[in-house]
Amino acid sequence: MNGRPWQYADLSSIAALERECFSDPWSHRMLAESFLSGKFFGSLLEEEGVVTAYGGVSVAGDGAEVQLIGVPEMYRRCGRGSKILEDLEAHARAGGARRIFLEVRVSNSPALLLYLMRGYRGLCARTRYYADGEDAIVMMKELP
Repeated sequence: MNGRPWQYADLSSIAALERECFSDPWSHRMLAESFLSGKFFGSLLEEEGVVTAYGGVSVAGDGAEVQLIGVPEMYRRCGRGSKILEDLEAHARAGGARRIFLEVRVSNSPALLLYLMRGYRGLCARTRYYADGEDAIVMMKELP
């Protein structure tokens, strides 16, 4: 498993995985706009040229926000999501962030468990946050 930062050429593969992993995926355009924003860092894992996990974080001042994390079904529960989150946190910390935030669907218990195990705590709920009307839980972690 090889980890590295995103390259522009990766965006099509990541957009395809977004469609595979989520009911409300980021489009290629959304990924490109974030990638080119100057505040975004993307990390991915690949095996034999195939992306097996990806994530992105935006850093602004002393705060950061995990924008997305995705792991295709066949690669889940093998530590890939945790490794991506670790990379995003390290980048945020190196960029001066003292805390990192994220939103997660209330129904996404595997992700919630991952975030709790990595030291995130729930702050509040965002009612009907997602396009399908599902609520989100806002979580935060202090970065050492």
